[in-house]
Formats: sequence, structure tokens, C-alpha cells
Amino acid sequence: MISDNNKIKVGLVSLGCDKNRVDSEKLLSKMSEKYEITSDIMQADVLVINSCAFLTASRKEALDTVFEYAELKKTGKLKKIILAGCLPQKFIDELFDELVEVDAFLGTYDGSLINEAVERTLAGERCNFVGKGEELGCDRILTTPEHYAFLKISDGCSNHCTYCLIPKIRGAFRSRPIDEIVREASLLGEVNELVLVAQDTTRYGEDLYGKPCPVELIRRITALENVGHVRLLYCYPELIDDELINEFKNNAKLVKYVDMPLQHASDRILKLMNRKGSYSSYLELIEKLRREVVGIALRSTFIAGFPSETEEDFDILVDFLKKAKLNNAGFFAYSKEPDTPAYKLKGQLTQSVKNARVKRLYAVQREISRELTARYVGKTLTVVCDGVDYDKQSFFGRTYFYAPDVDGRVYLSGEGLIEQGKTYSVKITASDDYDLYGTIIS
Repeated sequence: MISDNNKIKVGLVSLGCDKNRVDSEKLLSKMSEKYEITSDIMQADVLVINSCAFLTASRKEALDTVFEYAELKKTGKLKKIILAGCLPQKFIDELFDELVEVDAFLGTYDGSLINEAVERTLAGERCNFVGKGEELGCDRILTTPEHYAFLKISDGCSNHCTYCLIPKIRGAFRSRPIDEIVREASLLGEVNELVLVAQDTTRYGEDLYGKPCPVELIRRITALENVGHVRLLYCYPELIDDELINEFKNNAKLVKYVDMPLQHASDRILKLMNRKGSYSSYLELIEKLRREVVGIALRSTFIAGFPSETEEDFDILVDFLKKAKLNNAGFFAYSKEPDTPAYKLKGQLTQSVKNARVKRLYAVQREISRELTARYVGKTLTVVCDGVDYDKQSFFGRTYFYAPDVDGRVYLSGEGLIEQGKTYSVKITASDDYDLYGTIIS
């Protein structure tokens, strides 16, 4: 944004998930109405940190970020720090008096007050705006490359998994109206890929329309001329029904990719987690998806070391991974979070045991992913260029079975100009654990 040299400059650091990223982009848009946005924190007069509080590690990262940039208030141009998002939403009572490095606090739904927060802190006030504002509308300043964007379709969660703080932070599951979501999608400009995100995308519409209706939403968005493809993240397995499977099968603009958080495979542990699935139902769903939607890519996340998880429970999870042969998976050590039911469960495991089990799961999945990626050597894939990996001195991109930031990459070589956001046919020449390497042929 171009402005005069006297205009206040505001920077933003976004922590946590892609849903937080969307919130951050709306904060940037709101602040741009009155202030100059800078991507150089060293030039910022005011810094907004949009925080995550999902796990102990997330809260530590947020606090460490505050302490890191608080040093700039002593030595640099930075005058004020505003902490927004999940951390103050849940813990404002503990934070306001103790975290004196922060000049103003906003919760997850107080974006309408961000400019007032900047103004009042610069005037010398220290403010608590948590719970006093409103959610922002559709206007955003994208922080992703221009050819893809994230779109949040709901907030909160009502699944009440026993390990999860989200309902205590974000509240109950709340879908956004279809017309509002479609309008936001239409305002994003030309995007090759629009990634729909929510804590539970498959439950979309249940609270507003009396039943889940993600397919109707998908059809409305894929009908937009400015949207090339739609990717759906975080599909709860019990709500992946025949209608949605048929949409994956028949809608050419819906990416054949499902990220479904399974979390475990031992029936006993799943019950303790308050998850609805089972070892057998998960495998049956995976088999059905692959049978009905040829070439579909499947990803998931799992928690190791949940309270009372035995070696037998863990072996069941390892066995499941070997049978499921997911394209990719993320693994996390159980985090004992206060104010969750699992916090009080007996049989809490040591951190060393949890870490060792996570390491073992990654080793198992690495072998599976290596086997799957090797199958693409010699084949030609459609790849969109995402940018440059400066460490590897190579352009990189993604094909349909790679979601942004969480999966592998396709590293590109070829004659002539390679452009970010352009789509290429790539002959795959090599592979490793998660990544592919290829030559552009057209």
C-alpha cells in the first residue's frame, strides 16, 4: 500500500492454522483502511500477533513471539504490540496483568476493534478488547501466493474430543451462510485453487440448515468462474457420505484429495477420545473412497501416547498405517491440556515414551510414502508452480495429491521461463520419501 511517510506502519505475525491465517488476512484488510501495512517488522510502529492456543507448544510459541518482538520496543522502531486470537480469548484473565509486554488484547471475534486498538495504544492506553467486538466481513489481503487461497467456511467445534481445547476457545460449531461464503470466494480474484477449511468441513451447514450440506456449498463455489479448483480439508470420516463421495467422483473442479483426521485406530483409545469411528470403519471408508474415486489421495493425522495407550494399542495403530497406506500423515505426541476431559485420565505416559512412538510412526509412514511416490517416476503429472526453494535453488510446485504446506513438493527443471502460478506438464524423473523431481515438457 502506498502512503505518505508520516502514516503509521502496522505489521502482523500469524501463528497456528490456516483458519488463523484467514482471520489474519481480514485483520490486515481492516487495518489497511487507516494504516500502512508493512511486511518488514523492523519498519513497523505497531505489531499485531495473531495467536494460537490449541496446545501447550502453541501457547509457548505465542509467548516466545511476544518476548522476541518486545525487544524491538527497546531497540527499534516498534512502539506497541497487540496480541489477538485464541490465546487471549481463552486466557485473558491470566494474561492481562502478567503479560505487560503487550499493549492491547483482542479475542478471536474482536476484529472490528483492531483499528481502535492501534489508535488507543499509540495514545498511551493499555486495553482489553476481548469479547467486546465483532467478526470481520469478507475483505482480505491475501498472504498466500496469488494463485491459491484459503477460505474458512465455519468456526468452532461441537465434537468435544476429550483431548481438544477448540470448543473452549472458539465455541460451538457455527457455519457461515452459503451466500456469504460464495461472495467472499468471488472477491478473491482469479485463484487456481481455493482451499476450504474448518474444524469439521463435512459438518458444514448442520447448524444453519438442519443437516450437513457441504456438497451444495462445493457446487456453488465451483460454479464461480474465478475459481479453478476447490480443495476440501479436515473431513470427519463419519460424515463422508455417498453424496460427497459422488461429488469427488463427478465434479472436475473438486480436487480428489481428502484430509480426514482419524487420530487413532485402536477402538479402545478412539472411545476414550470420544471419536465416532473404529479400526474397521476407517479401513472400510478408505477402501470405499479408493474404489469409488479413482486416484484419490488420502491424508490424516494421529495422536500417539494418549493416556493409557498400551503397546498393544500402539501396535494396532502401526498395523492400521501399514494397511491403510495413506499418501501422507502427520503425527503428534499427546499434549496434556488443562480444561479438557483427557487431562484427568489415568495412565498418563512420559514425554519420552510419547516422543519415541511419534518417531516410530513417522518411520512407518515414511516407508509407505516412499513406496507411493516411487510409483510416479516415469509418469507425467500436472503441476502448478508455487515458487522457489532457495535452499535447493529450484522451482517447486504441487500436483493434486499435495496440499499447501503439509505435504510434499514437486521440484521443477526445464528450459525457458518458469512462472509462479502457472500450470505445467511435468515428466517425473526421481522421487524420495515425500517429494518428486521432474522436467517440464510443456
